[in-house]
Amino acid sequence: APLVPIGLGAGRIGNFINSELWGKVSDVPWAMVFPNGGPLPRHPSQLYQLALEGVALFVILWLFTRKPRPTASVSGLFVLCYGIFRFVVEFVRVPDAQLGYLAWGWLTMGQVLCVPMVLAGIALMVWAYRRDAAQPKAA
Repeated sequence: APLVPIGLGAGRIGNFINSELWGKVSDVPWAMVFPNGGPLPRHPSQLYQLALEGVALFVILWLFTRKPRPTASVSGLFVLCYGIFRFVVEFVRVPDAQLGYLAWGWLTMGQVLCVPMVLAGIALMVWAYRRDAAQPKAA
């Protein structure tokens, strides 16, 4: 799990280079005009995802794994953080054209799919720590 963010980050760099999965139209100073995104400047959501799902998630997992942790807790933290980061970035990303917004005019399929990931991450971490606490410790 600690190395997965490197691959996720590399994928987001590819999305940026290929001018795909760009964000919503924006007037922030760092907004960009993408060749496939029309004439208006947009959020570079691929770079946001690179920063969160690549760099920040790698640092979080690296720091977390610096000392021994219960089995499955690292995976749980990965799924939890990835789900949260992805949910947040979806607010500035253009939803899939075939799906649009699913609920309340702002919830995307990406966000809907993040909810079970966050819940699974929490459940996995709770299970890992409870299981670890229940196991007898070596003297």
